Amino acid sequence: MTIPRILIIAGSDPSGGAGIQADLKTAQAFGVYAQTAITAVTVQDTVKVYSVNPVAPQIVRGQIEAALNDIGADAIKIGMLATADIAAAVADVLEANTIPLVLDTVLLSSSGTPLLDEAGVTILKKRLFRRAALVTPNLPETEVLTGVYPRSEHRLRNAAMVFKMLGNEGVLFKGGHAFDDPLRPSHLGGATATSPASAARAGEGESNIVRDVLWTEGEFISFEAPRLETRHTHGTGCTLATAIACGLAQKLPLREAVARAEAYVQAAIRGAPGLGKGNGPLGHHPLSS
Repeated sequence: MTIPRILIIAGSDPSGGAGIQADLKTAQAFGVYAQTAITAVTVQDTVKVYSVNPVAPQIVRGQIEAALNDIGADAIKIGMLATADIAAAVADVLEANTIPLVLDTVLLSSSGTPLLDEAGVTILKKRLFRRAALVTPNLPETEVLTGVYPRSEHRLRNAAMVFKMLGNEGVLFKGGHAFDDPLRPSHLGGATATSPASAARAGEGESNIVRDVLWTEGEFISFEAPRLETRHTHGTGCTLATAIACGLAQKLPLREAVARAEAYVQAAIRGAPGLGKGNGPLGHHPLSS
């Protein structure tokens, strides 16, 4: 039996909470073999990003080619790209294959440091969106990428249509930044995947619930979880996107891969080891059978 394989294209986080380090922990938890192509070396801790040091684009491309030409991959996850030149190099090398791709649109760090320049955002929109099986923006990133902040059902549908015009029809809108919760199911219609814990607490008020919304095949599917009172959420976006990519590598349907990844991230937040003086890392424990 061949082990599922993913290729992760992202930056390095020396604190171990996000980036390549979180991606590798996630892949190991899912039983997936991970290769990496490092796009940038950051200097950061749980409090702040001190510097971002991009890798030469030809080195990024060489890493990708070496991984794909030897071991290969069943899915690809893209995280931080840092510059337009790196984004273009990644787009160039990936145009020749059809391996399922999860694109995590990493634009800003949680402390507000830019992680992709404006020209790089253009490369995402013009070249990588159409290549991706799934794009995973949070709500502020959605506004940057589409010009629409999805604060209502109408605006969310408008944002989805912009993604469609840019060539992508699979988007996971991440609602963790929205305390007024524009993504609640009553706004959207469609299916809802609700965890037992969030169902038990649904009556406690909308601010206690976090919702992500998957748009795929023209349908909106809401994933709910209780909003956990914790500062230990560093790397949630990286972990979520990689967990989804692991599911695709294991040949799960997109909806099932997203549902499993959402549950894993919630468990990882609950199991955080409590490290660091700032936004601490998750607990990347093995996936429950």
